[in-house]
Amino acid sequence: MKRILVTNDDGFESAGLHALAQALRPLGHVTIVAPTTEKSACGHSLTLTRPLRFISIEDDFFKLDDGTPTDCIYLSLNALFEGSSKPDLVVSGINKGSNLGEDITYSGTASAAMEACLHGVPAIAISQVYVGGAQNIEEHGYSLAQQTVYELAKKILQGSFPLGERRFLNVNIPPIKADECKGYKVTRAGYRMYGNDAHLHRNPRGEEYYWLGVHTMEWKKGEKADCDMSAIDEGYVSITPIKLDMTAHDELENLEKWIKSDG
Repeated sequence: MKRILVTNDDGFESAGLHALAQALRPLGHVTIVAPTTEKSACGHSLTLTRPLRFISIEDDFFKLDDGTPTDCIYLSLNALFEGSSKPDLVVSGINKGSNLGEDITYSGTASAAMEACLHGVPAIAISQVYVGGAQNIEEHGYSLAQQTVYELAKKILQGSFPLGERRFLNVNIPPIKADECKGYKVTRAGYRMYGNDAHLHRNPRGEEYYWLGVHTMEWKKGEKADCDMSAIDEGYVSITPIKLDMTAHDELENLEKWIKSDG
């Protein structure tokens, strides 16, 4: 039987996590290891300053006490799967909210998939885009995301992973009903437009504090409309191949010339 390891960054009680596990169980044996609390936008972070502990919720379902999504994958591969073969697939999600463009660098959801591919395990990060708050997710549910991840995981488990080493699939689901989806579109990661959404407040003692808000989904539009954000805007599921090699290869020669120059 195929073995699938599942995590997320919204915490072990997230409805998206349970919808994901439900969608994948027909394909193999699912083990869930998720953070105890929400770890959104924690990036590819490991916990190095305190011990971590698996807490069993039920059979093959654990929460990692104050751990990050990266911790969940790292420790699972080194503890729960110790002495046996690696899982056949790691899936992270279903994230409540988008992971598009440069948001991938912030994302705990994507970072769990990064950690998996560092260890040679095929990985998918899947996120449900929503607009207008949590009511939008309640209205549309996770059925399109479940259908999508089932089909992609089935292709991987019954065939082969389509990407090379240290690469994973980043999947975003449009905020529409399943029967309204136009299909799948293979995309590049787009260029998000960021602003400053820090909100200043004062507590009853007059001390200042800030809440960081959520940016609107604005992006640099190109003629080809081939990025992940364009696909979502048009009603497609976006599937983006992501690689961990962040070297700007096209700049190596220019940098070499600059180092050797006088100015």
